[in-house]
Amino acid sequence: MRKDKPYVTYAFFAINTVVFVLQYVLPSLGIENQLGMFSPAVILQHQYWRFVTPMFIHFGLMHFALNSVVLYYMGQQCEAIFGHWRFGIIYLLGGIMGNFASFAFNQPTTLSGGASTAIFGLFGAFLVVGLHYRDNGAIQALTRQFALFILMNLVFGLFDSTIDIWGHLGGLTGGALAGWALAVPFGQDRFTVRARVTAGLFFIFALVLMVFFGLRKFGLYL
Repeated sequence: MRKDKPYVTYAFFAINTVVFVLQYVLPSLGIENQLGMFSPAVILQHQYWRFVTPMFIHFGLMHFALNSVVLYYMGQQCEAIFGHWRFGIIYLLGGIMGNFASFAFNQPTTLSGGASTAIFGLFGAFLVVGLHYRDNGAIQALTRQFALFILMNLVFGLFDSTIDIWGHLGGLTGGALAGWALAVPFGQDRFTVRARVTAGLFFIFALVLMVFFGLRKFGLYL
């Protein structure tokens, strides 16, 4: 594991904090409405940035605080394992996949946002590491903890309509595929080239499939 500071984690944390402060200091900007994830607007108004920006927007102090705490501790673990640039890519791709899943499977009026899609991407990537390092006791212990957290969150999501369970599942899937495709810098021998390429292709296929489902839901592609 890498020992240098997790400055990419700090950068994402800082961006989330700045955006959250702006939401409440300058409410006239309408950040939630201008940048938040609103499914019909993504396609009908061609606001494609909404596949990216929602992962930096939070609705309320508790939402921001909970995601920030998880990002701070989870991010340090994942960045130490994957390295800086791999970690950054996994975080972003997990969040993007989560937003595509929200677009594809949520109701047309669903408004969603928050870092949880990207955070679940980190969880997915870490589960992949656990799968490849069954002989590492420390990694297995963390993998079990994260798997329990994922399970609890998904169960709560079945009963809490404020939780975007599709976004979480999409982030989890996207992070797992991205983590498999990028591998870890110290374990290239455990991630075969064929498996990495396959994971990358599955990621692209999943995005295309979600676009198809989303368009079909809005009657734009039959």
